[in-house]
Amino acid sequence: MKFPHPLLLCAALLAAPAWAQSPTPAPNPEFENCLNTLRAPARAAGVRDETFAMHTQNLAPDMSVIDKLNFQPEFRTAIWDYLAGLVDEERVAEGRAMLERHAETLARVSDKYGVDPATVVAVWGVESNFGQTFGKSPLVQSLGTLSCFGRRQAYFRTELFSALRILQGGHIAPERFVGSWAGAFGHTQFMPSTFLELAVDFDGDGRADLMDSTADALASTANFLTKKGWQTGQPWGFEVKLPDGFSTAGEGRRTKRGMSEWAARGLKRVDGSPLPATGSAGLMTPAGPQGPAFLVLRNFDAIHSYNASESYGLAIAHLSDRLRGGGPFTTPWPTDDPGLSRAERREVQTLLIARGHDIGAVDGMLGDKSRVAIRAEQERLGHEASGRAGQKLLKALRGG
Repeated sequence: MKFPHPLLLCAALLAAPAWAQSPTPAPNPEFENCLNTLRAPARAAGVRDETFAMHTQNLAPDMSVIDKLNFQPEFRTAIWDYLAGLVDEERVAEGRAMLERHAETLARVSDKYGVDPATVVAVWGVESNFGQTFGKSPLVQSLGTLSCFGRRQAYFRTELFSALRILQGGHIAPERFVGSWAGAFGHTQFMPSTFLELAVDFDGDGRADLMDSTADALASTANFLTKKGWQTGQPWGFEVKLPDGFSTAGEGRRTKRGMSEWAARGLKRVDGSPLPATGSAGLMTPAGPQGPAFLVLRNFDAIHSYNASESYGLAIAHLSDRLRGGGPFTTPWPTDDPGLSRAERREVQTLLIARGHDIGAVDGMLGDKSRVAIRAEQERLGHEASGRAGQKLLKALRGG
C-alpha cells in the first residue's frame, strides 16, 4: 500500500478551514457534545488532539446532508432516468475527447495497473463529469454532521477521522478540502479512507493529488479497481437475450453460474451470438425480465465496489462500452416515458422559465425548484403531478 508524501504541516496549520472564517455560528449543544465524544476515538485513529481541535472548533452541523443521505438517486431513481442523465451523447463525446487528450497517461496507467483506458475514463466521467463537478461541501463539516446525526454514523466517523488525518498530513489545504455531501472528493471522488489507502503519486511530484492532478486521479482509480479484483483483458459483462418465459427468481449479480449453464438455459448475447465457452457470471435484470438483461462478470463487481449500487455500476460499465464505440442497449427499458439526457433536462428548464417559473440556473439538475415547477405544469397539462420530467413532459412543453 502506497501512501502519498505529506506536504509541510505548517501550511495546514496556518490555514483556517473555510467554515471557521465566517462569523461564529449559533451553538448546537447536541453537536458539540457529540464531537467531544469523538476526541478519544479520533486520537486512537491517529488524529492528534490539536488537529481535532483546530478543525472542529466553532463547527456548525449542516443538516441538509441528512436529507441527502436519506434520498440517494442511485437507489431511488428509476434506472432509465438514472442512466439517461449519466450516459448521454454529450458525456460520450466528452469522454472520447478525454481518451485522446490523455492517451499517453492512460496508456501508462493501463500498463501498470491492467485497467483499460475506457473504464478509467468512464469512472472519471460519472464521478465528476471529467473534473468539472467536484462538489462544494466542506468535508469536515459534512462528515462531522454525518458522524453525529442520521444513520451509518460509525461509517462516517471512520471517514471523518481519515479526513482529519489528510489535513494533519498536509495532503490538501483546508480551504481546498471540499467535495460531495457524503465526503468524496477530487476528480474521481475518493472517500478519505480510500485516499489514504489507495491514492498514488503518478505524476512524480512527491504527493498524491486527486484535486489538481489528472494523472494521479486516473492512476489512483485504476489502482482501486485492481485492488478490488479487476481482471485484465476481461469484460465487465454484456447484454443478453432471455428466452420466453425465463424465470429470474433467485438470480442476481452475486449468484454466479458457469457460462455453460446459462447457455443450457437458453441465454444468448443480445446480437444472437453464443455465450463465451468459459467463465462464470451473474444475471442482472435492473428493471425486471421485460427490460435489458446482463450477464455480469468479476469486473462488474470491481466497479460496483466504487459505489455499492448496481445502477451506478451499470452507468460506468455502459459508458465504458460507449467510449469503445458501442451503442445503446438493444432491449428498451419497460416504460412508455423514457428519461431525459442532460441537454433535454436543460431544455425542460428553459421551457419552464419561459412559462414564468423561478427555477434558478439552467444546469440540467432538476432540483426542488424545478420539480415544483414541473408539478405545476403537469397539473396544467392534465398529467399526473409527479414532479418527474420525462419525454412526455418535454414533448408537451415543446408544444406549448
